[in-house]
Amino acid sequence: MPKQTSNTARSDAIIARLGQLHPKVIDLSLGRITRLLEKLGNPHLSLPPVIHLAGTNGKGSTQAYLRAIYEAAGLRVHCSTSPHLVRFHERIVVAGAQISEQALCDLLEEVETVNNGDSITFFEIAQAAAFLAFARIPADVLILETGLGGRVDASNVLDTPAATVITPISLDHQSFLGDTIAKIAFEKAGIMKPGV
Repeated sequence: MPKQTSNTARSDAIIARLGQLHPKVIDLSLGRITRLLEKLGNPHLSLPPVIHLAGTNGKGSTQAYLRAIYEAAGLRVHCSTSPHLVRFHERIVVAGAQISEQALCDLLEEVETVNNGDSITFFEIAQAAAFLAFARIPADVLILETGLGGRVDASNVLDTPAATVITPISLDHQSFLGDTIAKIAFEKAGIMKPGV
């Protein structure tokens, strides 16, 4: 009997390989992602209006509510979320549908090739791939969720999102964001921009 393979076997292998690119699992900074985005032609500057979400609790629910509202109004919606619940494809929703296996693999390999072995975290390379997908497919809005924190999260490269949303904050990721609510709130509030 032939061995059964997952329909995500190729992306699973690519994701495993990309997970080895940087010695640290989490290394908060914007330098690597901005360098990579520049090499990719700055796709984050060609996005539909962005609603940027940060917080400890309720980001996923807020994103789901906003998406449902926009889609009920007949709008095409991109979503970026982290982490995923079942499979990585959930992190990149393009015009209302999870990214396809082929598109995900193609984007991850394109970003990996352009990165050319430079130091990069897995989340940064995944966020760059998501920005490419969102810039290439038309939509009316992008709901963009931070991965961890906000101020130096790889999603925080937009100068003027349409809106920013901070959901309730409590103690989380204390070794990266700080050991008090005030310190964590400072990091989450880093997505706020003047005039937005």
